[in-house]
Amino acid sequence: MPRVKRGHKRVERRKRILKEAKGYWGTKSKLHRAAKEAVDKARGYAYRDRRTRKRDFRVLWIVRISAAAKENEFSYSRLMNGLRKAGIDLNRKVLAEVAATDPSAFTQLVQRAKNALS
Repeated sequence: MPRVKRGHKRVERRKRILKEAKGYWGTKSKLHRAAKEAVDKARGYAYRDRRTRKRDFRVLWIVRISAAAKENEFSYSRLMNGLRKAGIDLNRKVLAEVAATDPSAFTQLVQRAKNALS
């Protein structure tokens, strides 16, 4: 088997890992093996949480819309059904923003939903 001298490739790889681990506590930012483990773990969390963030925001928007709908004496599910039947295609992100910043416009949307259901 031929001899392999890794040379600068090895140094570059280590430098890249240590650069990514900058700011980590203790040896995780200084020793290659500990840094590599910490960076791998961090990448795993980042990958997982990019997906979790989408779920979390959707839940937050639904809670905000539901609270605003209850102020108008209407349930979240009936509001969404009424908006769909009225032909109003606003996603939950926009509805939550309208509910938080412009309550009068949200009240008008609720009225349109009520009219579409009756």
